[in-house]
Amino acid sequence: MKNLAILSVALLIFAGCANYDNGELVGVQDRASWYNAPPLGMVVVPKGSFRMGPNDQDVPWASTSQSKNVSIAAFYMDETEITNNEYRQFVFWVRDSLAYRMLGEQIDEYLISEDQYGEEIDPPFINWNQEIIWDDQEQNEILEDMFYPEHERFYRQKNIDPRKLNYEYFWIDYKQAAQKFTFENENRRHYNYKTGQYDGEIVDLDGKRVPIKDRSSFIMRDMVNVYPDTLCWISDFSYSYNEPMANMYFWHAAYDNYPVVGVSWKQASAFAIWRTSYMNAYLSSVGQFFVQDYRLPMESEWEYASRGGLDLAVYPWGGPYTRNDKGCFLANFKPMRGDYVDDGGLHTVEVAIYEANDYGLYDMAGNVAEWTANAFDESAYSFTHDMNPYYKYHALSDDPPAMKRKVVRGGSWKDIGYYLQNAVRTYEYQDTAKAYIGFRCVRSYMGPDETGAKSNVY
Repeated sequence: MKNLAILSVALLIFAGCANYDNGELVGVQDRASWYNAPPLGMVVVPKGSFRMGPNDQDVPWASTSQSKNVSIAAFYMDETEITNNEYRQFVFWVRDSLAYRMLGEQIDEYLISEDQYGEEIDPPFINWNQEIIWDDQEQNEILEDMFYPEHERFYRQKNIDPRKLNYEYFWIDYKQAAQKFTFENENRRHYNYKTGQYDGEIVDLDGKRVPIKDRSSFIMRDMVNVYPDTLCWISDFSYSYNEPMANMYFWHAAYDNYPVVGVSWKQASAFAIWRTSYMNAYLSSVGQFFVQDYRLPMESEWEYASRGGLDLAVYPWGGPYTRNDKGCFLANFKPMRGDYVDDGGLHTVEVAIYEANDYGLYDMAGNVAEWTANAFDESAYSFTHDMNPYYKYHALSDDPPAMKRKVVRGGSWKDIGYYLQNAVRTYEYQDTAKAYIGFRCVRSYMGPDETGAKSNVY
């Protein structure tokens, strides 16, 4: 009888482990299918190889005369630069999240403090289903700190204080994490952004040396004010009347489809992280997979996309000239000395006014220059890999200015034609905002590239 009981238990164990796969190796079943649906407002740029670097004569001392053959993985890219109205969604989200937190301290309905099992959530989640009533007297008093203090108000207008619109965000520093096999192996060397060398500790963005404990040691935290620097329209141009642009460009409906400017590299990076989290929150709510991260394009991705499959072409439209056969300019830039309007725009213009390149991307030349993810180094082409070349450096607050340079591409409405060329690279400092620099996002393409390989190296 005892043997029969043991046999019964054994049968139950085997039955519990059975997957009805006849003992064959079939992998984990019932996995959700994956479909590469093009994200809204993005186009796919197929994988391929191209010659990265200048195709025209170099200006003196530009230090960009190097070129090399590189290969790029497929990715999605925004059709246009991020517009004022799109970036405003980010600003409003930060504003509302701040309001929800403040209201939740006194009104329970605005925060979710318990999960479905009755366990406490710390910190609590925002209850986005609960509407904020901005003109309610009680709520208005709770939110008083979000507005300008009375002595700073203009004609008693009660406006949101943009200095309060700070966004806290996180990411994993894979570069530091990759220097060790396990979290417990303290003998592995780690890249130290403070010293620029490899040693036994990691460094956070404040330059603080952090001993490695676990995965949390590689999770980086930063906070940035998300409101664009609208005063850049005045500070960038001496003895020039641009007050109307400073007052209205980001807010007036007339400029909704114009590219956002006055956004620093750090703000653009934070926007990409927010965009990822915003999409993931929706996908999680409907039980779907998390999306691949949105991010700023690598410099190599940007140039590859700008060429539109036309290797060795000087401009995104392929030709060596800035006019078409009818004499019309093909981008928004500064074509003559002081003649800003000859191409159709005095400053920025609406996105997608000029024709797209062969990948379906608009304004890769002119309108506004664009941030890329890369740190700027004159010799980067020499030491970066020939597959997805990428050079990054997380500049610390006390780093010298030269370490805070980020690559800017594409030229802008105030630049001469030279800076519109596909291969021309320049830089700006990561914590500065300009009236002529915007950005667009990319997202890596997962799975097989159905568009096929595309090679243009002869």
